[in-house]
Amino acid sequence: MRNTILALSLSISLSVFFLAAPSTADETCMSPYMAKITGQEDFVYVWTLGVEGVGDQQDKLVTVDVRPGSKTYGKVLHSLSVGGRNEAHHSGLTDDRLYLWAGGLDTNKIFVFDVHSDPAKPQLRKTIDDFVSKSGGVVGPHTHYALPGRMLISGLSNNGDHGGRTALVEYSNDGDYVSTHWMPTDGDLQGAVKTGNMADGYGYDVRALPRKNVLVTSSFTGWNNYMMDFGKMLSDPEAMKHFGNTVVIWNLQSRKPKKILDVPGAPLEIRCAWGANHDYCFTSSALTSKLWLIHADDQGDWHATDVADIGDPTQVPLPVDMSISSDDRLLWVNTFMDGKARLFDISDPFAPKQIYERQIGKQVNMASQSWDGKRVYFTSSLLANWDKKREDNEQYLKAFAWDGKQLVPGFEIDFMKEKLGRPHQMRFGAYSLYGLRASPADEAIAQRD
Repeated sequence: MRNTILALSLSISLSVFFLAAPSTADETCMSPYMAKITGQEDFVYVWTLGVEGVGDQQDKLVTVDVRPGSKTYGKVLHSLSVGGRNEAHHSGLTDDRLYLWAGGLDTNKIFVFDVHSDPAKPQLRKTIDDFVSKSGGVVGPHTHYALPGRMLISGLSNNGDHGGRTALVEYSNDGDYVSTHWMPTDGDLQGAVKTGNMADGYGYDVRALPRKNVLVTSSFTGWNNYMMDFGKMLSDPEAMKHFGNTVVIWNLQSRKPKKILDVPGAPLEIRCAWGANHDYCFTSSALTSKLWLIHADDQGDWHATDVADIGDPTQVPLPVDMSISSDDRLLWVNTFMDGKARLFDISDPFAPKQIYERQIGKQVNMASQSWDGKRVYFTSSLLANWDKKREDNEQYLKAFAWDGKQLVPGFEIDFMKEKLGRPHQMRFGAYSLYGLRASPADEAIAQRD
């Protein structure tokens, strides 16, 4: 308990010093433990895949100026290459917002950037290159999710068969390995209750609902598939058998799995509601193009319900990233294959209704919106071997304003023209971090402990 209190005190004190209160940068998808900024973001940090024959060919963190009125608005301010091509994918800020952790799905390296000393020019402070050995064989560091004084990393694979069996891996904010928590399987349920047909042991995303003492994880596929050419994989019946079909409910405090829910078709991103009495999260199944509600009933028992189609499932539009609004009323869902962003009214989470859609590009992957919902940013790259080919291989960062009725184009950066590579995930930064409010997660822990 003493360690928890110390971590909580540190989290709150840093929140006071730097910022707090709900914020921008698609903070709605990020950890409730994280201190937040309000108002206009100054920078977008884009974790970018290197491309053979393009620029320096290396993965890099690209900083874009998004300050209205700035002479360099919509321009690249800084680019920091990390050496080689690692299949740059996801990233996450520590709870104190001092550092950005970014992973490579192929080499399993994790790059820790200082984003506070000079927010316009992040610096590489540490490279973790023993993730596989320290974790006991986990491969593919994916989601980097802030807990008090900790970074929780979801894996995608393992170094035994490079399949989907994987784990959650915990590090300290200083970059020291702490523990590994393997996903439950049919052969080792670890005390979890299997409610459906399977416990596949696959992983992908992770999110926390501290007021319920719950972690939620989703599932995808292993190294064998995500490093394969997309067309080749789709035509390989054996490869298509190896996708996750489960969501797992965990005890947040003990990190023990509690319940395994069937969610067929590779459930990817998890986006949890923010309302004090909104005990639910959304996920989307990539292969079946369904929107799923992961929800607690009045007795606190968790369920998974298919609540909407995303586009035409028979056309396999491939839902990828999602972004929930801070008032839990709207949900953006991107579909990679048709390059569209769709907006759902989720005021009734059991009956989402699509109210808007826009073609963003020939392919689209990530979405990041401001806390007030007035700005939405999109990037294009999914995976190096899954991105489209030739003229359909658009690689961009696009900024839009949301006026309540439609997306209004702002600026666009062609990452191939700028010789940067394939832009993947975005995180926001600011010069001025301000505000004073402990997060709901902090308050929930204080009351519990």
